[in-house]
Amino acid sequence: VDSTVPSGGGGGEGSTAVRKTFAHVPSLIGAMEAEEVGVEHLLRDINDPTVSTVANLVKAKLSGLSTLTEKLVEMKDYLTAVSEGRMKANSDIIANMQAIVNLLPNLNVEELVRSMLVKNNDMHMVIYLSALIRCVIALHDLVLNKIAYNDEEGDGFGEVKDKKKDSGEEKKEEESGNDKKKNGKGADAKNKST
Repeated sequence: VDSTVPSGGGGGEGSTAVRKTFAHVPSLIGAMEAEEVGVEHLLRDINDPTVSTVANLVKAKLSGLSTLTEKLVEMKDYLTAVSEGRMKANSDIIANMQAIVNLLPNLNVEELVRSMLVKNNDMHMVIYLSALIRCVIALHDLVLNKIAYNDEEGDGFGEVKDKKKDSGEEKKEEESGNDKKKNGKGADAKNKST
């Protein structure tokens, strides 16, 4: 909203300044049920790149390896064509190829192979231990849940039996009281008749 406010300066002609203020306009956006379902389907397909799953990591590694294979085959075809004389040799391309080959690890060195195997075993051991710890924690939570449930509901043996015993004793007392009343009435009837 634009509003004019008299300026306090000494301009003499009553200069005014324009001041902009924010006015809240209440609004409501509605949608039909079919539109809401469509939006939910679209939102479900949105991928969050910050969250990585194992499947996404494996796909990324597979695509990287396939791209590396394609590029190595392309380099081999180029070198074959140059050696056969079908293409002219380019020194920049050959220098780049030499740098790429020098950066590739030499897997024929026994020490490198052993260190890679040790690192791989260490990583798998950590994964195995974390899965084992998660399993133990889940079992522990299950036991605690069962204990808490038994405390709330009774274990089905101790407290419930006591209640049954109490109700059984009350029933016996009531029955014996009824028998005494019956016997008393019968005795009163005999006394009256005699």
